[in-house]
Amino acid sequence: MLKIEIFPENVRVETRSIPSKDDKPGRTIYEQIAYAHLGGKFPIEMKMTLEKDQEPYAAGTYTPHSSSYMVNNFGGLELKRFGMIIEPLEDKPIDIGLKKTMA
Repeated sequence: MLKIEIFPENVRVETRSIPSKDDKPGRTIYEQIAYAHLGGKFPIEMKMTLEKDQEPYAAGTYTPHSSSYMVNNFGGLELKRFGMIIEPLEDKPIDIGLKKTMA
């Protein structure tokens, strides 16, 4: 399961503007910094795209909602580039079948 973490200092929306070019109008992008735990020693910084008036996600741990995945043209599973939704992840201990012994 993919774990995404948002720290208290990242509970804010960052705005950046892309100027118009040729016949394409300029646009504003709303983002929030988060960190993806991909199995390495440290999480990797990533940017979550938000909607115009969307409140930033609260500090905590999340996982992508099932609607955030899609099947690409080659039949492979991938995360949506835009419109990813995350949901709170309940930190529950994983039972791997080990029994405690009394000494």
